[in-house]
Amino acid sequence: QVQLVESGGGLVQTGGSLRLSCATSRRTFSYLTMGWFRQAPGQEREFVAAIATGSGVTTYPDSLKGRFTISRDNAQSTIFLQMNTLKPQDTGVYFCVAKRVGDSSWTFWGQGTQVTVSS
Repeated sequence: QVQLVESGGGLVQTGGSLRLSCATSRRTFSYLTMGWFRQAPGQEREFVAAIATGSGVTTYPDSLKGRFTISRDNAQSTIFLQMNTLKPQDTGVYFCVAKRVGDSSWTFWGQGTQVTVSS
């Protein structure tokens, strides 16, 4: 079982920045693809970013490229999501996700952390 522990959400004004963190166990970290989804009230979950923890290859939807950056710290077995120039429509619950390399679906989900961007 892969446990994901998120932190870093909060309230920020439009144009501000936040950094989310997601930690997992060192034993499994290098064998995962990890990422973030978000869900706004009344909306479906939306893919935000992903990173292959072994190679560092990243993936973003076109709509978020340039504002959001996903990264990893192998020593801490942690991934980060740096979010800049935040907008009210970025408000939602952000979930850290993980899957084993080669798996097609996101198997493991964190509990979610709230991000609120005030206008």
